[in-house]
Amino acid sequence: MRSIRYYIDKAELLERTAHLTGWAVSMDDSRLEISVTCGGHPIETLVRSLSRPDASRAVFGDERQADCGFDLRFACEKGKVYEVVFSNEKGKARIRITREGLEKETGRRLLPLRRILRMTTPRMAVDDLRFLLRKGPFAWKQRLVRRYETDENKYLRWLDGQRTELAEKARKDVGRKLDYGKNGLSQEFPTVSIIVPLYNTPQKYYLQMVDSVLGQTYENWQLCLADGSDDGTDRKSCLPEDSRICYRKLPQNLGISGNLNEALALAEGQWAAFLDHDDILEAEAVGEMVKAALKAGADMVYSDEDKVSLDLRHFYEPHFKSDFNPDLLRSTNYICHFLMVKTELLARVGGFRREFDGAQDYDFVLRASEQAACVAHLPRVLYHWRAHPSSTAQDTDSKGYAWEAGRRAIEEHLKRVGIQGTVEQTERPGYYRVRYQADRNVRISIVIPNKDQADTLRTCVESIRARTDWPDYEILIVENNSTTEEIWEYYRELENLPQVRILRWQGEFNYSAVNNFGVSHASGEYVVLLNNDTEVITGDWLSELAGICRRPEVGVAGARLLYRDGTVQHAGVVMKLAGCCGHVFYGAEREDPGSFARAVLIQDYSAVTGACLMCRREVWDRLGGLDTAFQVAYNDVDFCLRAREAGLLVVYDPYAELWHDESKTRGYEEGSEKQARFLREQKLLRERYPQYMEQGDPYYNPNLTLTAPDFSGRYLHESEWDGQ
Repeated sequence: MRSIRYYIDKAELLERTAHLTGWAVSMDDSRLEISVTCGGHPIETLVRSLSRPDASRAVFGDERQADCGFDLRFACEKGKVYEVVFSNEKGKARIRITREGLEKETGRRLLPLRRILRMTTPRMAVDDLRFLLRKGPFAWKQRLVRRYETDENKYLRWLDGQRTELAEKARKDVGRKLDYGKNGLSQEFPTVSIIVPLYNTPQKYYLQMVDSVLGQTYENWQLCLADGSDDGTDRKSCLPEDSRICYRKLPQNLGISGNLNEALALAEGQWAAFLDHDDILEAEAVGEMVKAALKAGADMVYSDEDKVSLDLRHFYEPHFKSDFNPDLLRSTNYICHFLMVKTELLARVGGFRREFDGAQDYDFVLRASEQAACVAHLPRVLYHWRAHPSSTAQDTDSKGYAWEAGRRAIEEHLKRVGIQGTVEQTERPGYYRVRYQADRNVRISIVIPNKDQADTLRTCVESIRARTDWPDYEILIVENNSTTEEIWEYYRELENLPQVRILRWQGEFNYSAVNNFGVSHASGEYVVLLNNDTEVITGDWLSELAGICRRPEVGVAGARLLYRDGTVQHAGVVMKLAGCCGHVFYGAEREDPGSFARAVLIQDYSAVTGACLMCRREVWDRLGGLDTAFQVAYNDVDFCLRAREAGLLVVYDPYAELWHDESKTRGYEEGSEKQARFLREQKLLRERYPQYMEQGDPYYNPNLTLTAPDFSGRYLHESEWDGQ
């Protein structure tokens, strides 16, 4: 039996650096070490441990080696053979690596043959043969390429399609180009000052950055370069003669914030946009951002972005962002690039602060968003972040000071906006947890509808009583036409508890009406709607939700719900997903952080499930409770959307966790009568909120799939994207 098992998820070459990610486990639980040798001699290697509980479960059936993932980098030269060595007390396992092999792997268009063979079933092979005979070899080849191409290649095809679309728009605007060109300084097409701090920028990357600005289809820009380099390179002489380029050589390096402020001092435009010294803009970036800002009446706008290899050959990890999401922004700087801000807003906010170096952009975005009248988002990938092996973008261990600076930036932000709370770094660098301070002197009323299901209700109630740390709460059980003797015996037990009241609803079942009835008898300042088939996991669940609901701008807060097998049942609701609305990250593993950690961050959504939902009583009364037109389905979504229409936020809190045995009491929507009612209520929701069906969910990027709950790009789902 092998003493070591491993798997390589990704092997690529980033210029001269080999980059491997995957997992490795020691079958006897002894210590496992990873090293790299060349010619039998060890070489300098950067190895970072990653959390991979899924791999541990796949091998052992449990999470005994949850940190078995690895991210490995080392310098890789041509003509040399390297060995990645996994070793434990029982033995060693080796992987042979060459630069030539990595170059082939990095540029791979199709999946490896072994994986293609594993993916292809006999039925698929027969179907492909029929397709070949019916459609011909050209169509057959296209079909196989689309099926078996790598995710990176799918993304490149999608990116090319976006470029073509934007280029066609630019050509249509050719008659207007003179209006907003460098000679047209009209207010409609303002000057954009592109702010770039320089520090020892490699000449090749520097010129590529400058070329990406010179190639902008929007010509009314100013490039502001503040050079704090100390490497002796003359970066001014290689610049083209262009009056729009302003270069200042600083007498000394002032640090990232100081250099940024010096570049800002050169700005003369009505807008300032921020570009790192070695990153790349799409040709239409500035023009598209200006149009988006003017259309929205915004004074701050940001775009989507991706990463690009050092040689600009490989584009990957697109970040398809949410529209402005203040709670997500307090969890991570998701806005990042490409950012454009009105200079009058910048003047009010002030420049970059040296005490936040490493997270100076995060601190700036928080301060700017506090004072911005409108923050707009353009869901286009317009910015390419060059990924260095040692950069923060690639190596989350390289700049620990930056993560602490980010924590302090959020902490100061909370003080400025008058929110009481503390900020903690999470186990994932660059991601934070805000603990909002709750008023523990208020009563919380927990309303639980119930019919029969004595054991289920007992589990729910006992978990609340045993694990909840909130000092003052009441449990209101709304009894609805139970018939079993067991439940009445349990009710008699509960009636002896001072915290519990049994209310009787004798009408026909209507989830909205039952909850409205229960809340009408509630004495708490906060109300929780809770399904009877839930069980509390985290003792501070009420503290978490109440801390969020205490904020006056929040209307509703929802918890993270898990199935008993440890997979996600609810982590927020997105409109238009699966045709109407759906739970994101449904079925994902509990430990899976999801795309850009969105499964495990506090953030705003359009809706949360009513299986565990909290709001202030005054919000409940202002909105009129649940709408009884939604007898069973979508009443919670409708309530949340009405809260949003009232200008309130709906917040998902992953730190309030409960088990949920979904639909135990009412059952699933099966049978003609239930299906007909379900479809009626779905139709009502779609008709009441057509803007979501037409425009999509503001917290869910239109470039993300609508057929899967995992936040994957549409480019991975061929049926949603034509590949142009």
